[in-house]
Amino acid sequence: MPEISLFQAAHGRAGDKGNRSNISVIAYDPRLWDALMQQVTEERVAAHFKARNPSNVKRYLLPNLHAMNFVIDDVLDGGVNSSLNLDSHGKALSFDLLQMPIEVEQQLLPYCKGLEKL
Repeated sequence: MPEISLFQAAHGRAGDKGNRSNISVIAYDPRLWDALMQQVTEERVAAHFKARNPSNVKRYLLPNLHAMNFVIDDVLDGGVNSSLNLDSHGKALSFDLLQMPIEVEQQLLPYCKGLEKL
């Protein structure tokens, strides 16, 4: 199966509150939903952010919207106002998550951004 970056199959929205990040992943096309649901899991997201030491990752599925929302605890270095790091906000983390590789079936590539002509 071809491997692509998550941003080619979905877009994201993010926010933060205290030391908690909230990242939504929304499929560009409903046909990509099953691949996202199978591969963008709590375990993979926790592994993706392992260096930031999240204490908990919870995924909420929104199947009617072909979206999922992740709530990631203790991932913002104490919180936006407490951290000495620049740009550790939820928005920066959503861009990071969208770099995660996923696999999609060949016939789904035309529904992915930047791969429409393949």
